[in-house]
Amino acid sequence: MGREIGRSFMSQPDDVPTPPWERPRKRQAPARIPLTRERIVDAAFVVLDREGLDKLSMRQVAAELGVAVSALYAHVEGKDELFELMYARLFDHAELPDPDPDNWQEQIKDYARAGRQRLLRHRDMARISMAHAPFTADLLPHVEKLFAVLRAGGLPDKVMAIAGDLLSTYMEGFTLEESMWQERLNDASWKQVGAEIRDYFSSLPPERFPNMVALADLLVGESNDYRFELGLDIILRGLATYAEEDPGKSSRDRRHERE
Repeated sequence: MGREIGRSFMSQPDDVPTPPWERPRKRQAPARIPLTRERIVDAAFVVLDREGLDKLSMRQVAAELGVAVSALYAHVEGKDELFELMYARLFDHAELPDPDPDNWQEQIKDYARAGRQRLLRHRDMARISMAHAPFTADLLPHVEKLFAVLRAGGLPDKVMAIAGDLLSTYMEGFTLEESMWQERLNDASWKQVGAEIRDYFSSLPPERFPNMVALADLLVGESNDYRFELGLDIILRGLATYAEEDPGKSSRDRRHERE
């Protein structure tokens, strides 16, 4: 009986207000994460991947972060600077090895392969990259290292001066075309589209288009990876013909001479 009385005493009737000392404490709002350039760039990449470059705006980046647009301008001057920061992010953890005269072509190929993969990680990133040059204070050491690898290959200054830009243009242009075709095809497979193109070339009058008919299977039959590698090989072989050293000497002999 005493337990029942105690239980009744402890229960709160519906028509009696809760005493102030028994009211639940007001929950504290979670601490807001400070807005930084890094967070703004992260959000910009989220918007870029979802909406594409043409629809990327400061307003959408602010909405992604849950802040007012004006808050962004305390850290970023505008969309142009935001693009510069996104471009610089591409070079995070992108380290070139120490120059190796015996292996400089493979070092450049590794650099280009890694660059292509970075561009492919984000929608339309190749378009942003093509509009910027890596001549900011933060990226100059990266450019210097690239020139050092090219110089190790014996390239003359006039060739070195444009070789880096040539490689970047190839990476960005190839990746831009690659990503544009991916969006254009949507759910259609490249294998299916390639078969249609091949069949069309094969059906052309051979007396008027002998070369296109002969190359029908090869024009669309290889993967993007194969095409990218072949293009790199063509560029590097071409650059190597400009080497200043005696072509009769081996790379090891030239290295010993420098030492």
